[in-house]
Amino acid sequence: MAHRQTQTEWENEMCLKILDVIRSELYLDFRYLDMALSALTWSSNEQIHTFATDGSFLFFSREQILRVFRNNSLFLNRAYLHSVLHCIFRHLWMRGNREPVIWNLACDIAVEWTIDSFEKKSTRRTLSLRRMNYYEHLKEAHIPVTAAAIYHDLLTITDYEEQAALQFEFYTDDHRFWPKDPAQSPSSARAGENWEKIGRRVSKEMELKGKQDGDTLSSVQTQISQGKSRRSYREFLRKFTVLKEELQCDYDEFDLNYYSYGLRLYKNMPLIEPLESREIMKISEFVIVIDTSYSTNGPLVKRFLEETFQIIRQRDSFFRKSHIRIIQCDNQVHADTIIQSQEDIDRLLQNFSLIGGGGTDFRPAFAYVDRLLDEGVFHNLRGLLYFTDGRGIYPAKRPPYETAFVFLDQPPYGQNPSDAATDGSGKLTPSGTFTGVEDIPEVPPWAMRIHLDEDELGM
Repeated sequence: MAHRQTQTEWENEMCLKILDVIRSELYLDFRYLDMALSALTWSSNEQIHTFATDGSFLFFSREQILRVFRNNSLFLNRAYLHSVLHCIFRHLWMRGNREPVIWNLACDIAVEWTIDSFEKKSTRRTLSLRRMNYYEHLKEAHIPVTAAAIYHDLLTITDYEEQAALQFEFYTDDHRFWPKDPAQSPSSARAGENWEKIGRRVSKEMELKGKQDGDTLSSVQTQISQGKSRRSYREFLRKFTVLKEELQCDYDEFDLNYYSYGLRLYKNMPLIEPLESREIMKISEFVIVIDTSYSTNGPLVKRFLEETFQIIRQRDSFFRKSHIRIIQCDNQVHADTIIQSQEDIDRLLQNFSLIGGGGTDFRPAFAYVDRLLDEGVFHNLRGLLYFTDGRGIYPAKRPPYETAFVFLDQPPYGQNPSDAATDGSGKLTPSGTFTGVEDIPEVPPWAMRIHLDEDELGM
């Protein structure tokens, strides 16, 4: 007897056809998003009432799609693109220590502003008065249209009813599946890395099609670059772990059944013993340089060190004999603290104080580390992390280890757009809204640039 299709099967089949139509319509208007529009796997979930994503799946409600498609298919187009843009901008992996409700709203506003700025047939809608008023507020206050900048603006809104009204206005998708701590989920971390690659692809595609699509694409490129620059320390520190064997019982590499059977049979003699060593990815040698020039904020530096060491502790990344150097330098090296244990970390943080106050010159720190290498102090130096808040003089030659410069973001809120846009730091959209990011110092091509703000450091 032939299988008779159930109601659920029919609904699911129709929803998949509708999703395919939505994706095709979006592709016609946003050809540079071809990879992004197909990156999420569709999955039915009747516990939600709109789209939702975790970076790998696009969850949908069959009831909602079938009902809304009959009445307002344009909303489905926008909602689909909305979730995809969250992933492209890496909003799912950027929250840090920010307040979740406000961060979710900030991300929704940034994405909705971007979609509204396109003015494409597949996503065009009439803007409400509340929406237009908030966009005008961003324009008048010269607030960059990025989630981080909007988040700071929303924190100034103390009227609960106004905040709730904004949440109602910009709510589009469900954020319940966003990772709470991406570092603790390998699958979420892989999804974030995949979307970073997709973001780079989108940026390249937009550069090729920029002339025909206009300046509205600059907002997308700005937010992609922001998501890329705010890669987590966890991702960065993972580059400098090495595989090493340590003396500890490896309970993953032996058969527990034989072990238990021996204990039962011979009382106190197992038939197989666990291996006395195992290979673990850990940090062996690493250098952190602190810029101690006159403009450096001492408490912020201490919080940066706390955050870095907290990540190391979470990953159990220390060897029994690690070799981490904390160097303080402005235009000369003032201090060099050796970290070889967690006790050394506690001692450093309890007694930490900045030493320096001169101008910024990165070269003395690199020369100092190179001298330690020549003296044989380091045997397998994996990388150097330079925390700074300003511009300095960079070494002319690439060092023999990986390097990253970490900058503290100081958004130019309240500046004139013309002032903020100097040195290529930002642009004005056709509507006059400033969408640029803060004035970003250039780093040599051999170095990585990482950006943090006070929220990511829990300040």
